[in-house]
Amino acid sequence: MIESLYNFLGMVGFHHPLHPIIVHLPMGLVVGSVAFSLADMKWPDKNYATSAYHCILLSLIAVIPVYIAGLLDWQQWFGGDVNKWIIIKMILGVLLTITLFVTVQQKKKGAPQKKLFVFYLISLAICGGLGFSGGELLYGG
Repeated sequence: MIESLYNFLGMVGFHHPLHPIIVHLPMGLVVGSVAFSLADMKWPDKNYATSAYHCILLSLIAVIPVYIAGLLDWQQWFGGDVNKWIIIKMILGVLLTITLFVTVQQKKKGAPQKKLFVFYLISLAICGGLGFSGGELLYGG
């Protein structure tokens, strides 16, 4: 079934992995949450804190297709081979999802913006680890 999907994509001229295309959505949204949160510290009357939260909420939603595409690409391009970078990416992916979920829950419970900012930074650090491990997986060290 996975090969059928990639064969179909190849027939329409697309011969690349799917994961790298969509992985930028949740990663960029996490970066956006930090940027909007910083902007909120400077201009608290502009509702940037709401935008920061919306970025995290959308990132939580966006990780689902990213993980699906990652698993499909892993099967198609790496034959499901397990190595340390795949394991690291899976662990960090779970940690990111948990952190995003906890952040959303904290916001719903009325956590102060400074506490949410810490969660945004933790999410950003995890994204950095995911990007680094993805680079090591593809390009080696």
